Amino acid sequence: MVLLREVLSLIQKDLVLEWRQKYAFNGMLLYVSSTVFVCYLSFGLRSNVLTVPVWNAVLWIILLFTSVNAIAKSFMQENRGRLLYFYSIVSPQGVILAKIMYNALLMLVLALICFVFYAFVLGNPVQDVPMFLLSILLGAIGFSTSLTMISGIASKAANSSTLMAVLSFPVIVPMLLMLIKMSKNALDGLDRSLSLDELLTLLAINMIVVTVSYILFPYLWRS
Repeated sequence: MVLLREVLSLIQKDLVLEWRQKYAFNGMLLYVSSTVFVCYLSFGLRSNVLTVPVWNAVLWIILLFTSVNAIAKSFMQENRGRLLYFYSIVSPQGVILAKIMYNALLMLVLALICFVFYAFVLGNPVQDVPMFLLSILLGAIGFSTSLTMISGIASKAANSSTLMAVLSFPVIVPMLLMLIKMSKNALDGLDRSLSLDELLTLLAINMIVVTVSYILFPYLWRS
């Protein structure tokens, strides 16, 4: 119960800060909308260029860079005094779980907005919408769980942005490949059983990353 109260209090703190500093969320919305518009200028004005695989790949590339930009500030925006204050009143497990849940919520909102705007501007070829939305949900959770811990590690270094990009590459690429395959099956309207392997693998990866973060973050927190 103590851990749950800590997590809820920290999530509430992040929501209040995000509400007060709307420029961060608005900046991500501007990034998403401008990227989709550039894709429209590049593909939408040319016939037979934006095929279904290209439509799928471009969407996930946009979501990937959106998640990196949104989650990179998880620990980098926290000043030393605030972190020292948190160190004295909450457990490290509460901090990492709250960050993961908040980032998952933020990424889910951004991913849904991106998908709706992307489908509106460039057309919606998705035949199995519920399965595609499930892949977006798993992608948002997967990106948030992986990148939150990496953000915590990178925040301890001098050049944190570069380090985060380097550390996240080997973790995100396998997840991204499975998400693209799963969403491609949904785009083609294939039987959902064909995506079961990718679904279970993504769930396993998310559970492993959360467990590892829960175990290892206290050692990073003490440093």
